[in-house]
Amino acid sequence: MTRTLAAVAMGREAPDLVITGARVLSTYTERVLPAREIWIKQGRIAVVKAAGDYKRSKLAGAKIYDARGGIIAPGLVDPHVHIESSMMTACAFAEAALLNGTTTVFCDSHEIGNVCDVAGIEWMLEDARRAPLSVFLTVPSTVPATNATLETAGGDLTPAKIGKIFDKWPEAAALGEKMDYVSVAMGDARSHAILAEALKRGKPVCGHIYGRDFVAAGAASGITDTHESIDREIANDFLENGVWIFLRGGNPTTPWHSLPQAIKAVTELGANPKRVCVCTDDRDADDLFLFGMDWVVRQAVAAGLPTTTAWSMGSLHPATRYAQDGEFGGMGPARRADLVMLNDALEVQNTWYGGELVVERRKITPLLDKALSKPYRYPRAAYTTVKLPKKVSLVPALPKVAVTANIIRVVPPGIVTAHDRAPLAPAATWSEHLKALDVCFLTVVERHGKSGEVGYGLLRDFGLTDGAVASSVGHDAHNIVLAGTNEPDMQLALATVKKLRGGVCAVRGGKVLASVALPIAGLLSDQRATVVAKQTTELKRAWKKLGCKVPYMGFNLLPLSVIPELRLTDKGLINVLGMKVVPLFE
Repeated sequence: MTRTLAAVAMGREAPDLVITGARVLSTYTERVLPAREIWIKQGRIAVVKAAGDYKRSKLAGAKIYDARGGIIAPGLVDPHVHIESSMMTACAFAEAALLNGTTTVFCDSHEIGNVCDVAGIEWMLEDARRAPLSVFLTVPSTVPATNATLETAGGDLTPAKIGKIFDKWPEAAALGEKMDYVSVAMGDARSHAILAEALKRGKPVCGHIYGRDFVAAGAASGITDTHESIDREIANDFLENGVWIFLRGGNPTTPWHSLPQAIKAVTELGANPKRVCVCTDDRDADDLFLFGMDWVVRQAVAAGLPTTTAWSMGSLHPATRYAQDGEFGGMGPARRADLVMLNDALEVQNTWYGGELVVERRKITPLLDKALSKPYRYPRAAYTTVKLPKKVSLVPALPKVAVTANIIRVVPPGIVTAHDRAPLAPAATWSEHLKALDVCFLTVVERHGKSGEVGYGLLRDFGLTDGAVASSVGHDAHNIVLAGTNEPDMQLALATVKKLRGGVCAVRGGKVLASVALPIAGLLSDQRATVVAKQTTELKRAWKKLGCKVPYMGFNLLPLSVIPELRLTDKGLINVLGMKVVPLFE
């Protein structure tokens, strides 16, 4: 290959494809170079020349694509994403990613690992190998997120299992986000044994840290990146401690849009952006089309960064972070011909993946459509993961004496929660309590067929006024999480999730308003991206109709017992700061 590329670069051999008449966005020098053309051979860039050089040469046989003055830039590289959050398989995910100019992703598949252990991760990797997208794995590091006394998960990724994944799968590029950052800081033996599996193999370690007090301890433990830079101060701390930061941009109505604040470490505090990337983290199917990596780059520009710097933060910088800059992220010779054509607003018009045109004029090409029509088929075991108890009460028993209720309160934008306490006198019905406390029920049902346990809670400031919602994507153990104002609607919601073999639904008055079926591990649809996006849009409408203030992806985080302050799992209410179960009533 090197001899062939050198021959093309020297003009001794013809390229396969020439993209001419372009302005080239160089991520190496952060300049836009006028009147250039890119010579491509066997899916790789051979040379970037002056526009018209091929026509003036004596070579023949190359296909010519006239960019007509468009900007050609390297394809985007997403350094931190959860494909499962899109509720799509990797093959389906590729369609929306390529439409947004993303050609490479580093994916943490801890969701399916929490449900199906190593087998689930390997199914995802096989799926990714069939996808027309470069997918690398950041090996899930915190499965389960907490110990078995705090929640019931389907998977248990021990240090030994993680080591075997690194050794078996060349796509395993790093250790995924170490979510139990408190345990890491406190020197937990298992947490550090998992870190050691990556460090002794020379693999980078991804982080997940809330709180400036934990930054140095995380860095001292080997963590070298984070996507949880929620404001300029902690972003600045991370950079000063040698930690790469991934600025997370997302739908501004969700909790996944911390970029505008965190980027101030660069724009206001003067930090150099050389170790700053942008990422998406979590996207549902609908938002993936609307708020892709290209949108995040444009948000960085809107926040004050130069166009070329912002695009580099979405391409060369992530590739460099994972030591893949010789393969992706720039337009130097020998790099993969993963390219996009942009208009002056940095909107993606075309995408080339390995030199093949897969998106043209913002639509997928027949070549890509053919590739997407032959996806990986998950095994039968992936479709049988929702194992619910036959009969279960979804609301707690009415207290017979005066008690104090421990209440979970949603804190905008919806990632962290607060711990409220309120006196509760005896009442004849639950409806009296719900109205007096301004709360709804929150319930988590174990769904892995292990214990059948149910955790009960009360939720404040969620906004649900009538009906119920349910999801099998209750992070991170992915038990069934439900919120409701009455048990009949909650029972219908649970029955709907069971019938779908996993999914998300909204119910009111004994009627299912909307649902998305997620039969693969209770996490993924087996439909094409456009189908899942349409279903997701309908679910969001129903969600809003019920008055829910927190998007369903934020709702899915309510059982995530590693983010402060109070959470609910199948074991009950969890005080995250103390890592202990607390009673609903005391």
